Amino acid sequence: MAEKKKRFIGYDYKEVTAEPVRLSLLLDGYESFGWEVIENAGTTAGNGIYNPGVPAKQQGKQTVRLRRERKIINKAELTRLQSNFEACISEIDALERAKTTRPTLTSITVGIIGTAFMAGSVFAVTAQPPLIILSIILAVPGFFGWLVPYFLYREMAAKQADKIRPLIEKKYDEIYELCEKGSGLLH
Repeated sequence: MAEKKKRFIGYDYKEVTAEPVRLSLLLDGYESFGWEVIENAGTTAGNGIYNPGVPAKQQGKQTVRLRRERKIINKAELTRLQSNFEACISEIDALERAKTTRPTLTSITVGIIGTAFMAGSVFAVTAQPPLIILSIILAVPGFFGWLVPYFLYREMAAKQADKIRPLIEKKYDEIYELCEKGSGLLH
């Protein structure tokens, strides 16, 4: 019997940590650049429980280990496309955060201003003699400052999402083009 010799294959290894909702996109993308999944390490913090051994940025995320042949054809071009892919993913994450950043800051500011008016109202009513009229005048904008932020946030977040959605779609289109090019280089 002729014995087959197993040839040595060197691999590059990569560990990817991402939120579960983003993991499928990342795995599909990395496969387009020659990577294959060797292990799904699971969630970094089991069942949403805080794990002090895991950095806060990685809490609740999943880790996957990948490998790719070191001597893969078109490695330089695949690496360049992969870098662009990773940059697009980072830009999408930044755009997703931008949907709520400005509405959150605006709502918090309005709430703090409302609290300042309410504090003025309390100081006016506890003064000697009590300044009831001034207290009422300061309490009205204070209550509005406490009620308005919720509605302000919802409206601003919806507008911001409508404004950012086309930018995110462009980035997804760019990702799909990069993956097509990478897949074309592999086959």
